[in-house]
Amino acid sequence: MPETINPRLRELRREFHEHPEPGWCEFQTTARLVRELERIGVDELAVGPEAYDPADRMAVPDDETLDEWHERARINGVDADLLELMEGGNTGAIAVLEQGEGPTVGLRVDIDGLYIEESIEDEHEPAAEGFRSNIEGTMHACGHDAHMTWGLAVTEAILESDFSGRLVVFFQPAEEVSGGGAPMAKSEYAADLDYLFAVHIGLDHPTGTVVAGIEKPLAMAHVDVDIQGTSAHAGKAPQDGDNAMQALGAAIQNVYGIPRHADGMTRVNVGRVEGGTASNVIAEDVHAVAEVRGETTALMEYVLDELTRTFDGAAAMHGCEATVDVVSKSPRADSDPELVDVVAEAARGVTGVEMVTPTADFGASEDATFLMERVQEEGGLACYCIVGTDHPTSHHTPTFDVDERSLPIGVDVLTNAILSVDGTDR
Repeated sequence: MPETINPRLRELRREFHEHPEPGWCEFQTTARLVRELERIGVDELAVGPEAYDPADRMAVPDDETLDEWHERARINGVDADLLELMEGGNTGAIAVLEQGEGPTVGLRVDIDGLYIEESIEDEHEPAAEGFRSNIEGTMHACGHDAHMTWGLAVTEAILESDFSGRLVVFFQPAEEVSGGGAPMAKSEYAADLDYLFAVHIGLDHPTGTVVAGIEKPLAMAHVDVDIQGTSAHAGKAPQDGDNAMQALGAAIQNVYGIPRHADGMTRVNVGRVEGGTASNVIAEDVHAVAEVRGETTALMEYVLDELTRTFDGAAAMHGCEATVDVVSKSPRADSDPELVDVVAEAARGVTGVEMVTPTADFGASEDATFLMERVQEEGGLACYCIVGTDHPTSHHTPTFDVDERSLPIGVDVLTNAILSVDGTDR
């Protein structure tokens, strides 16, 4: 286990941790990445709409939210020209190194934070050490601060190496809402990649463990539902109303009864509901936020169709109308065994790695699968690996943190893996 950590890695990770921004609002984060990539001296740097078609984005916040975060970035001194380029929530960046003949290799890291209030307890190291989030209600509670640090450090390490080929590093926005993977996967920068590496920290694997490739990420869709009815006086004339609240209740009860499927596992959840105005008013408008997942993309689509049918039927039964809007989705894509072997071998030579696990079930969802899917469809190989870290509490909690000894491990594993596929005799 490495006892010393490159101070620059710790500094970068803690700086990112202090300034978390949610999906498509990563204005200050993107600007910081740009400054660092310009310092490194990449051959090409595309930001926001230069990196992807904004029309391909999913789960984009409303204009009021985007304007709020855009203004925060302006106040904090982000370059005006860069802010103009990112107007409307076009965040994220893609960096390219051109280093002679050889394969085209992609590396994908994500950059967004979460709407979580970070702990102020002394036992929470970011609070105790003075790098807790300085944006109330927002936190890097999933390790994306470490991911960005890896992306920058690996870029610099490859630039300084004898790597021969083209490296494309995707600093992807909006992973937490599954909004940024699709546009980056559809971009010109994702074309003709021979290899793609994606990575996550932790996920209940301890410091010193590397999972060379995940299996069975769940295909997923986020859904917004609106049910429109007719209001009426609940005491005087309830018969004159079309009760959207009652329709919602019936729908929620029934979506949890969507039949299982013989081809594999599915998931459904209604996570938030709101609506109505008063106890004596028949609710005319209610809203729900839900998600569906499936062991395969086809199974996800199956349960999504069933959820839509169920909401439509419950609304119609109560004289209402339902609108189901798919906010974002992501497919299933598995790691290629050939590339899993490359990562495993690369990890075995890294200081601090105590255990290499070839594969593990992911059990959740990730929109890096869009990039993986494109690479695989075009004949390349893709792999999603995990670099373990000791985290005191689970991901997406106010006291989540990473063991910074994992920072150099991640850099070395990814750098070694990229160097292993460039075809150069070493």
